Amino acid sequence: MGSFLRSLTPDQQVSLVFVVLFGLLLIASGVSVLLSLRERRAGDEGDDNESGDRTRRLQDNQALLRSSWIMVLVFWIGWALGEGFAIVMFGFVSFFILREFISLSPTRRGDHRSLVLAFFVVLPLQYALVWTERFNLFTVFIPVYVFLAIAVVSALGNDPQRFLERSAKLQWGIMVCVYGMSHVPALLLLDFKGFAGKTAFLVFFLVLVVQTCMLVQHLAARGLRRPVAPAISDSFHWRSWAMGLAAGGLLGAALAGFTPFRPLPAFAMALVACAAGSFGHLVMKAIKRDRGVTHWGLAGRSVTGASGLLDRVDALCFAAPVFFHSVRWTFNL
Repeated sequence: MGSFLRSLTPDQQVSLVFVVLFGLLLIASGVSVLLSLRERRAGDEGDDNESGDRTRRLQDNQALLRSSWIMVLVFWIGWALGEGFAIVMFGFVSFFILREFISLSPTRRGDHRSLVLAFFVVLPLQYALVWTERFNLFTVFIPVYVFLAIAVVSALGNDPQRFLERSAKLQWGIMVCVYGMSHVPALLLLDFKGFAGKTAFLVFFLVLVVQTCMLVQHLAARGLRRPVAPAISDSFHWRSWAMGLAAGGLLGAALAGFTPFRPLPAFAMALVACAAGSFGHLVMKAIKRDRGVTHWGLAGRSVTGASGLLDRVDALCFAAPVFFHSVRWTFNL
């Protein structure tokens, strides 16, 4: 099997990964349909409370499955159409999730200039720096220059009411939705010796280990009591978090052959990405509770106009920059 994989070209190897992923998703979708049909029959005969609990669990699983389909399709389209298209596509993803974030953060007339700067200047400039591979500037552009520029433009709006809170919300939204997400396509442009044409596997590695960690953590939390932060998340327990990290780390070690890492460093990289993603997801839950919502988009209909996209990528927004810089430091790129 190993000799067969090594005999394939990089494009063929990536194609094979997509075939496997789509096959697994098709199997999972079939199982979900069967469970849904069984639940309907059981609902007609069983206890209403039990049926309601099972239905909610099934809906949660279906939401996770839909998220997985969307993410795999997005990555497949980005890979099929080339690195340039992938960068543009992730730029649009940043636009929509930033719009979603801002929609739940009250703004005033004095914020209009800052919003225009964020959406139509900062966002395209950040992705232009990715496109031109100016990684040194790309990594400090938002945390250093934009951090100051947003506050200055907001101050020029001549509206001091809740100025600190409004500026902080916009800066936080840019950091998560633009800075964090822009590190995903940046992985495609890293230059490894002996790994040319295979950097798409780094994106697969990141997404798969983080999604596996979040899925295992979510499933392991069922039945556990006394969450760590019950006012923010009733599904975050140290035990389920450790199980999610272990699952993501072991998957990372298993995928080492598709990456420039050896198994032990791959395990460590996966743990770093999973820890950042899971803690980031908890932080985003705290923001949602502050805004008085449980999801950025509810029941498939978004209250913000982006169909709850931020719910699906929030962990990735935190994991991507940590993973990207860990890779650069490890290989001195």
